[in-house]
Amino acid sequence: MDPVQDRLDADFGPEFAPYAGRGGDFDLQPLRAALARLGDPHARLPPTFHVAGTNGKGSTCAFLAAICEAAGLRAHAFTKPHLLYTRERVRLANAPVTDELFLAAIDRVAALAMPLRHFEAQLAAAFLMFAETPADALILETGMGGTLDATNVIARPAAAIITPVDIDHTAALGATLAEIAAHKAGIVKPGAPVIVARQKPDALNVIEHRAEALDAPTYSLGLEWDAFAANGRMVFQTADALLDLPLPALLGRHQIENAGAAIMALRAPGHALSGDPRITDDAIAAGVQSAFLPARLQRLRDETWLDGAHNPAGAHALAAALKELDARAPRPTILIVGILARKDAPGILAALRDAAGDLIAIPIRNEQHVAQSDLAHIAASLGYAARTASSLQEAIAQAHGARIVICGSLALAAEALQLQP
Repeated sequence: MDPVQDRLDADFGPEFAPYAGRGGDFDLQPLRAALARLGDPHARLPPTFHVAGTNGKGSTCAFLAAICEAAGLRAHAFTKPHLLYTRERVRLANAPVTDELFLAAIDRVAALAMPLRHFEAQLAAAFLMFAETPADALILETGMGGTLDATNVIARPAAAIITPVDIDHTAALGATLAEIAAHKAGIVKPGAPVIVARQKPDALNVIEHRAEALDAPTYSLGLEWDAFAANGRMVFQTADALLDLPLPALLGRHQIENAGAAIMALRAPGHALSGDPRITDDAIAAGVQSAFLPARLQRLRDETWLDGAHNPAGAHALAAALKELDARAPRPTILIVGILARKDAPGILAALRDAAGDLIAIPIRNEQHVAQSDLAHIAASLGYAARTASSLQEAIAQAHGARIVICGSLALAAEALQLQP
């Protein structure tokens, strides 16, 4: 039971359904009007680190939060999506928010009787809580895109962070990488530093042109900063700094780059936390080592692992991490896969093919998903030894004795976590 979701559904409609009075178009003006009636809480926030991208947003936010906490800073966070409960999306000054506090903020938004969508109302309630609870920083993850994402009512972030951009949400963001990157780059604001993670050339060109037009200094991976593994450690490097750090607790080489983006954001000149003496090398090391995000190559028990990769780029990152894992501890791997109907199932399965040869296709409970028979057929056409199971529990029983990797959807990841004792 999720009382926050139930209340938002009742007052503002389901999160992923267009609001009948506004059609399918995105428009920030209704949210701006509601926030004005609430006293503009979004203008009374601590230094805000605004994060957009296709993959790596959640992990980058987790590293930011962990480093801030290790440094003794109080950090708010708004991230998306949640796995089990809507309240997971909000943290107040390093602490989880309660349903009761969230519901009280929603009451104030609902009392406006304004035509907001579910996500807009949720965000307005979060802004109220953030504005009224003292903190040193806010970590703000976009919902989808950037330009017309509800989080983009923020006028000037401390820094904008753009994690790797790839093809996803094409119906809303466009079919080409350049179109999608243009949406993500919408969070870039005049004069605010922009931290750019590894990008394909088409995406990088769009981001750089947007930043140049707004006189926003860019700090790009491979140019102004770098992050890589060396001798069992993580190295973060800029023109004037070299940090020797422990490897991130989050597994996979892509997490080293996500951690690097978080470090660069905190160290970039031009915002209130730049040069803060509390953000020491030791605090950065502690944050990198302690950051945790559920369903990012999360070990559930023994050799059962969970990952929420739900697009081809995320699946490529997962495959690379699994090959690293297998190099250290070789073991037969079976993928247990469920994929939502709106996702690129062939692309996801093709990306995972190098990491495993065996696959069990399953349904995703309470979601519109690719039928397990269709998923198995796609997998077989890609060279997998594929079979089906009627549930996650049945698939786990079939895969006994192998390294099990449950993946393909965050909705499936939530289901897996609910099975944990």
